[in-house]
Amino acid sequence: MAALLEDSGDENYFVREIEKNDGSCLQIKQCSKGDVGCVVWDAAIVLSKYLETKQFYDIQGGISKWANKNILELGAGTGVVGLMAATLGAHVNVTDLEDLQHLLQMNIRDNQALVSSGSIVAKVLKWGEDVTEFLPPPDFILMADCIYYEESVKPLVKTLKDLAGPGTCVICCYEQRTMGNNPEVEKQFFELLRRDFQSEEIPLERQDPEFSSPDIHILHLYPLA
Repeated sequence: MAALLEDSGDENYFVREIEKNDGSCLQIKQCSKGDVGCVVWDAAIVLSKYLETKQFYDIQGGISKWANKNILELGAGTGVVGLMAATLGAHVNVTDLEDLQHLLQMNIRDNQALVSSGSIVAKVLKWGEDVTEFLPPPDFILMADCIYYEESVKPLVKTLKDLAGPGTCVICCYEQRTMGNNPEVEKQFFELLRRDFQSEEIPLERQDPEFSSPDIHILHLYPLA
């Protein structure tokens, strides 16, 4: 469901509703105009709903493996993945470039009522630069559809290496694309990544049965000892 509305200034926003398993809905604004970070991508929805699968979250038993976990989201864009994690009890830093901070702050504000035991803060993080502010290493690093610009591959891998500690799990979700240089960018990313991380691909049967696709992959990445 999407609706066009006006917010501060003359910018137009669409609202995308993401229904949670408890029946509540995340209300996520996305820009009608702007760069890739202004849109709720399918991979972000797939990853968000994956966080709610029974291996992590049992709504009937009231058990959440996300409770009190420290999570950092890279390339958060609209913030939907980090917001989902925060509603499940995690303490989340959603990060992106400076020009995405306004959108992130709006979406945090609009969904704050759904964040009870968890917390969420938006911060600027440019890949490849100093990450001291975000240490010690988080329990989880989340990233959805961050692999698309060739020039960002090396900085992204460097940031993952700098952030991840021995106990960190990186959950990477991306849509496999065959257009343009996307295959080459993906190849470069995973070749670099394999030097420092081992990966486990999550089969479709362990993902949300409705919000999953053969074209969208979820990987768990662990730093090599």
